[in-house]
Amino acid sequence: MTDSVSRETDVLVVGAGPTGLVLALWLTKLGARVRIVDKTAEPGTTSRAVAVQARTLELYRQVGLGDTIAERGRSAVAVNLWVAGKNLARAVFGDMGAGLSRYPYALIFPQDEHERLLIDQLAEAGVQVERQTELLGFEDADGRVLAHLVRPEGAREDCEAAYVAGCDGAHSTVRETLGIGFPGGVYAHLFYVADVEASDAAMNGEVHVALDTTDFLAVFPLKGDGRARLIGTVRQEAERQHENLTWDDVSKRVIERMRIDVGRVNWFSIYHVHHRVADHFRKGRAFLLGDAAHIHSPVGGQGMNTGIGDAVNLAWKLAAVRHGRANESLLDSYEPERIAFARRLVATTDRAFTGVTSSGAIARRIRLNIVPLLIPLLFRFRATRRFLFRTVSQTAVNYRGSSLSEGRAGVVHGGDRLPWVMVNVNGVEQDNFAPLTSLDWQLHVYGESAPEIRAVCDERRLPLHVFPWRSETGRTGLRRDTVYLVRPDGYLGLVDPVKTAAAVTSYLDARKIIPRT
Repeated sequence: MTDSVSRETDVLVVGAGPTGLVLALWLTKLGARVRIVDKTAEPGTTSRAVAVQARTLELYRQVGLGDTIAERGRSAVAVNLWVAGKNLARAVFGDMGAGLSRYPYALIFPQDEHERLLIDQLAEAGVQVERQTELLGFEDADGRVLAHLVRPEGAREDCEAAYVAGCDGAHSTVRETLGIGFPGGVYAHLFYVADVEASDAAMNGEVHVALDTTDFLAVFPLKGDGRARLIGTVRQEAERQHENLTWDDVSKRVIERMRIDVGRVNWFSIYHVHHRVADHFRKGRAFLLGDAAHIHSPVGGQGMNTGIGDAVNLAWKLAAVRHGRANESLLDSYEPERIAFARRLVATTDRAFTGVTSSGAIARRIRLNIVPLLIPLLFRFRATRRFLFRTVSQTAVNYRGSSLSEGRAGVVHGGDRLPWVMVNVNGVEQDNFAPLTSLDWQLHVYGESAPEIRAVCDERRLPLHVFPWRSETGRTGLRRDTVYLVRPDGYLGLVDPVKTAAAVTSYLDARKIIPRT
């Protein structure tokens, strides 16, 4: 065993799941030097995560991948709720999300295929995932991180980096090295995930969620007729021997009541569901993202999407600071922005998951007696359906409490995601998210821009996009002629209804922000 010389990089990314791959891809697009290492020999060939939410597709579109992934995946037309073998409610995604996003649906795109696409994109950009390379630990001192790695052949290597990003999962070495707590717990039930070939009414390309006395089942359609991902509960009497469980040990009650005829099981795995959030997402020059920072139940298909949101939030900030385009205090906003959302998400999914799996008398009564009465009534209202879409799609995620968020105009606040709307640019119909592919700060005005606003944008080399006002623009919450300073990730930094150049310069100067252009 020999030691190699130290190699330098801007950011060392530990873990090559979706979170780490997206972080590395965004950083590379932003001109930062990246190394991404993973202790596994090859990418995963199976996965539990299948749902790609609308907000994630919007973020992917900024790096040229949104439409590609949408084409490769399968859009779920609708979601159905079953209780005790009866289909009680059906909501059509197109109706739920129409006018709210370019992607008004949930996309089914399995994690293993997802990872392969991201790996190929990184390779095209000149970055290779360094496999069978394990992080042993690191020191954060003298304005740098010195990480200790073990290469495939057993040689040890030191890597000097400006920052280290722990995207290395629930058993994160980065988190353990930092000594950051990971409080939470484990649900009592044992769950399974399976890719199956099946037939009958529920195999119709839609999402199905079924509740019963103690059982839970979620059905996600996969590409190709008659293929689906099932997530459900193992029979209670079989849980004690969980090491050698097979498909025969799955609780079939709900499957049979939904009349799903499983002809073949292509892949099967069991797992315990955890609910945990790290005490901190940052310590010095080290950051935690994805499952290293938070894990929760599969209710709503939020896990992978939340990790990708972490990656995008951190990537543009690291690149800006590293290239001297922002004050280093910009990095202080990562933890409060993302940990607040993670805590809300874990609390929400915990309540929901407990409600659908608890064997308690009260929970059973709610599932079997109250839900059948309440849900069909609520789903009749368009407002309920649109609220559900905003919540599940993560388009409602906001950073209103962040130090980067200032101002409001009507219902739109600094820290909100830029409302999506179709616009007319030189006679061409497009949406207002198209300019976000610059991955840069930019200023939006819907209506007319004051001369002083144009002058300050020219002076600061801040891209200015002025869109003609239309009646549908106002329905999104945007206000005519208001100044919207948009962050590189598509969230609003400043909302200024007074439309003053001083507000823009004050915001930029306070954070020493210099646009990339």
